[in-house]
Amino acid sequence: MNTTFGVSEPHSPTWRFKVGVGIIALMLGSWLMVPIAALMDVPGPRIAALTGVLFISNKVLLILAITIMGKSGFQQVKSRLAGYFSVLAPSVDVEVGPIRHKIGVIMFCVPLISSVLEPYVDTFWPGLRPNLWQIQLLGDLMLIGSFFVLGGNFWEKVRALFIRNARIASA
Repeated sequence: MNTTFGVSEPHSPTWRFKVGVGIIALMLGSWLMVPIAALMDVPGPRIAALTGVLFISNKVLLILAITIMGKSGFQQVKSRLAGYFSVLAPSVDVEVGPIRHKIGVIMFCVPLISSVLEPYVDTFWPGLRPNLWQIQLLGDLMLIGSFFVLGGNFWEKVRALFIRNARIASA
């Protein structure tokens, strides 16, 4: 028993961690309300308002979760999640061959170019492009998949675009 004045011990050593993880789960699960609202034919402005409320409330909930769990608890959650996702990350050490590189660049560029051209195609040739969410989802998955096809070095190249003083190192 802790005899320090004004300080009490929690009932369980991990209750703060469990509450913080519960808040994070609530925060992530709340985003399911958006597609459910869309399926229930809620008007667009209300879905937009719901999205804005969720965006702001999730930031508040994240701060609350970090406050409850403490820095060490939040670092523990981050390290566990990083452990799961590090397996999926493309390896930096693997050299990508020329054919794989070309396929990856095509997978990277096609969804970007098509999304840039979509408004113009719809304006000049209405009805030419089928407005199917499945095709748009395929483009998004192709863009994400291109990072894995191109390998870990590609992500470093993209990241270097946003570093003002990045330089090319000749091999």
